[in-house]
Amino acid sequence: MVEPFYRQTMTTKLDPRVNPDDVAQTPFRPIAVRRAADEIANQIRKEIAGGRLKPGTRLPAERQLAAELGVSRNTLREAVRSLEQSGLVETKKGAHGGIFITRADGSVVIEGLMDLYRLGGITPRQLIQAHISIEPAIVREACRLATEDDVARLYRNIDAAEAATAAGEFEKRFTLNHEFHKMLARIAGNPILVVFMDGLISLLVEFILRIGTYENEEIFASRRRFMAHFARGDAEAAEQEMLRSLERFLEGYFPHD
Repeated sequence: MVEPFYRQTMTTKLDPRVNPDDVAQTPFRPIAVRRAADEIANQIRKEIAGGRLKPGTRLPAERQLAAELGVSRNTLREAVRSLEQSGLVETKKGAHGGIFITRADGSVVIEGLMDLYRLGGITPRQLIQAHISIEPAIVREACRLATEDDVARLYRNIDAAEAATAAGEFEKRFTLNHEFHKMLARIAGNPILVVFMDGLISLLVEFILRIGTYENEEIFASRRRFMAHFARGDAEAAEQEMLRSLERFLEGYFPHD
């Protein structure tokens, strides 16, 4: 009778020519077989990456998809939850519901930044410094690409913010002031910069609403100087004006820091 493998292993003697001290003592660990839910999620990720599953596409019904994959519906749901957390799919209820490939909007990146901030991984000062680092690239590209309509919309934003200030609508003014930066990012046209700016602004809004705003008497004069440079395509002058404004913002919250 052939002995079980484990018994052979335990009783087999080492070759007498081999010094036991030369045998590797590496602490190998058992290799875990990939879970079915992970494999399903990876298959869907590959289909998205390959362009075969496009944003807005609805996947087969849960029962059908589970049958095609040869897994239980519970296993499929676990995979879908993982993909939802990554922002790749969304589930909708109702007659026209189902599992859909998410339309790209950067919300997952923004939520990740929000979580990192709330957990203390990002400080408010770092938020403003990141804003100062990113904004010049946005201003330069926006200045190059802006149309007359874009310039007009930016001026209307400033007018609306000034009107909100005069009416004592400080929350509206606050929102409009931050929307100005988002508008510049959209004009620049780079979706990565749009996502990062939206994320930074969302975090800054949360920070400012928590500790309160400060009176920045220079903001509107600075905005109009910025727009004078921006409207005539002077990217360098517009960038410098924006940087001065952001540095005053940093000093307003962290004086002499």
